[in-house]
Amino acid sequence: MAQAAHGPGAAPTEEQLSRAGLRLAVDGPVARITISRPERRNAMTGRTWTTLAHIGHTLPNDVRIVVVAGDGDIFSAGIDLAMFTPEGVDGERSIVAGLADGSADTADLEEYIAGLQEGFLWLRRPDLVTVAAVRGHAIGAGFQLALSCDLRVLADDASLCMKEPALGLVPDLTGTKPLVDIVGVHRATEICLTARRVGAHEARELGLAELVVGVDELPGAVDDLVQALLATDRDAATATKALLQQAAGNTLEQQAAAERRAQIGRLTALAAGMAAGRG
Repeated sequence: MAQAAHGPGAAPTEEQLSRAGLRLAVDGPVARITISRPERRNAMTGRTWTTLAHIGHTLPNDVRIVVVAGDGDIFSAGIDLAMFTPEGVDGERSIVAGLADGSADTADLEEYIAGLQEGFLWLRRPDLVTVAAVRGHAIGAGFQLALSCDLRVLADDASLCMKEPALGLVPDLTGTKPLVDIVGVHRATEICLTARRVGAHEARELGLAELVVGVDELPGAVDDLVQALLATDRDAATATKALLQQAAGNTLEQQAAAERRAQIGRLTALAAGMAAGRG
């Protein structure tokens, strides 16, 4: 069951989670998010992503690890294509409404997409380690959701696909940067513009998966990873993740300076802890 957040705002209710096709279970430092729309192969809608953002903004303060998975034998078939019809998904706006006749407010649409991206961006927070546990297809938005996580553990039946260009679209849910960061611009171009399926073992070779295991081994492998992550000091993990995230954009000199500052912060905290223990 979802727990109330320690920070501002309340966690999504069970009704809100159900309408978004999500389940949330929080057990101490570990939160598990499950995409659960089996009747639509776990396809996601705008409400899925705004509710993901709501989860991220209201997690209890003691949560350190977030595991994202799909219900059943599929991670996610991507965006629910009904979002591109004039009628849209029940209770949600159509993404294309008013675009053909020019009546749509494109600034409003850009703001709407920015809100959807929030459902993916929070997974990069330095104070969290996020893990995608992928079975079966992770297509389009599903692939981008997995790319938003720090670590990806794949079952050997997993298949990744950036489908958007084949639908006449671009990947717009924050997936292009991590894909290029991991595989390089040339391989990313090939993966996106052919919209081909990348199997689990190729994903591991390309660096898109940290671990590939048998289908039956996936839950245990994820649990083992979670326990290993929890064994590391939280403040040290947060500072280290922040350092790693800025490394690609820094020169060596800038990164060395960032390391010095971060280490002074950690040494200060450790010294204060030792002094308090002697007091």
